Amino acid sequence: MAEERHIHTAPDGTVYEHTHEHTHDGNSEHEHGHAHTHTHANTKAVLNRLSRAIGHLESIRRMVEDGRDCSEVLIQLSAVKSAINNTGKVILKDHIEHCLVDAVECGDMESIKDLTDAIDRFMK
Repeated sequence: MAEERHIHTAPDGTVYEHTHEHTHDGNSEHEHGHAHTHTHANTKAVLNRLSRAIGHLESIRRMVEDGRDCSEVLIQLSAVKSAINNTGKVILKDHIEHCLVDAVECGDMESIKDLTDAIDRFMK
């Protein structure tokens, strides 16, 4: 396995950096390994959003334990669903802006297929 570092600059000037692990064989210049790591500009924002959603879910659990009105619980669950969906949008935007760009540049059809599969699951 060899690690390759990529730096991309978005139109707004934001710099994205990540690495990909590549496997080498005798038949092609390189194949994309399935595992790769990322450093994205929005990682801290995503982690903060997830922490808030986790805290919100814990408060909803307490509402249920305390026998709060079902309609109140459902309203709060709806807010968490919305927060999770918005977090997914941030991750997807990040992924498209650099991981997918890199996959297209490298002809990495497996990463493109993985993204479409992930979008299908996320949209259910």
